[in-house]
Amino acid sequence: MQMALIQGTATSTVKHPSLDGVRLLICQFLGSNGKVSGDPVLAIDKIGARRGDKVILTSDGKGLRELLNDDTCPARWWTLGIADD
Repeated sequence: MQMALIQGTATSTVKHPSLDGVRLLICQFLGSNGKVSGDPVLAIDKIGARRGDKVILTSDGKGLRELLNDDTCPARWWTLGIADD
């Protein structure tokens, strides 16, 4: 699991069928000092996170496939929770 900051959303006209109707978020990982670290990633969102929210991301592929009810999903990161301030 990783803490990340939501930078915005991504729109795609062509994507894997398992991602139809799913929100894609642009997320920037946060280092241990709370500052932005590394390159941004795309994450699947089913909990309603918004720009500026700090979220907990996970790369649990099995959990994501269960969440989307699709064993062919190629995505890696997804929002597990929104962090309180």
